Amino acid sequence: MTYAQAGRAALAQAMRADQRVVALGEDVGRGGIFGQYQGLADEFGPARVIDAPISEATIMGAAVGMALAGLKPVVEMRVADFALCAMDELVNQAAKARYMFGGQARVPLVARLPIGIWSGAAAQHGQSFEAWFAHVPGLVVVAPATPQDNFTLLQASLACGDPVVYMEHKELWGLQGEVQAAQPAPLGRARIAREGKDVTLVTWSRALHVALACAQDAAAAGISVEVIDLRTIWPWDREAVLQSAAKTRRLLVVHEAVRAAGFGAEIAATVAEELGIPVRRLGGPRIPVGYSRPLEDEARVSMETIQQALRG
Repeated sequence: MTYAQAGRAALAQAMRADQRVVALGEDVGRGGIFGQYQGLADEFGPARVIDAPISEATIMGAAVGMALAGLKPVVEMRVADFALCAMDELVNQAAKARYMFGGQARVPLVARLPIGIWSGAAAQHGQSFEAWFAHVPGLVVVAPATPQDNFTLLQASLACGDPVVYMEHKELWGLQGEVQAAQPAPLGRARIAREGKDVTLVTWSRALHVALACAQDAAAAGISVEVIDLRTIWPWDREAVLQSAAKTRRLLVVHEAVRAAGFGAEIAATVAEELGIPVRRLGGPRIPVGYSRPLEDEARVSMETIQQALRG
């Protein structure tokens, strides 16, 4: 399956199993701009695959109301950049309801916010906000990197019962891979994507694939890199990261999001505090993503940069 097909299959399976699961957002009735809802409107009809007007605040606000009333909405924001128009509904309403009402009300929604640089889409369509949402109490934050994880983590998010910010990458929709329906991936559990003994490299989302390519090259130079795909940003798998870093005694964190105040800083600080070992982090520069390819490349974390950090 492709990454998009895997997400669609997980959602379709959930909608068949539970009448409370609905999808709403712009273009979902036409299959979504990345094809991740293709065919769902034909199967489930407009009452459960709901095309919405171009108003992110309205879409998210309606979804919060649906969730409080007993439904399990999947909210399509098209790209994470557009979700900034729905921050109050997501951060002040969805995230806080369970706490403010003493557990009497819950908001079991999944907000799909595609992140990352989208080639040729420039500054307003190429941002990664996972650290923003990890900072908000009450939100679960997920960032799948493979078709398998886009299937199983979306299933886990739908079963979570709390609001989930589900961050698929805009440049992974066509990525192909085998998907095993009976291979669960619980939230909060990282995956060792490559075993190694010399340095631990922690990453997530599209950066995983760049990291794995760098680890392969590093092996040719005699450097054994253990690559951890975090998968869930919050809650993050402290135990898996600390166990690996204790073994290798070196940590490198790599993410596409801006390095300044990125979530990599939380991981690096935790490992430094707990283990006292050398840590480094790589992320994007604090600049808007450029439209032209050379400027866009300046905003990316390159293989060369990662390779240099591994050698250092």
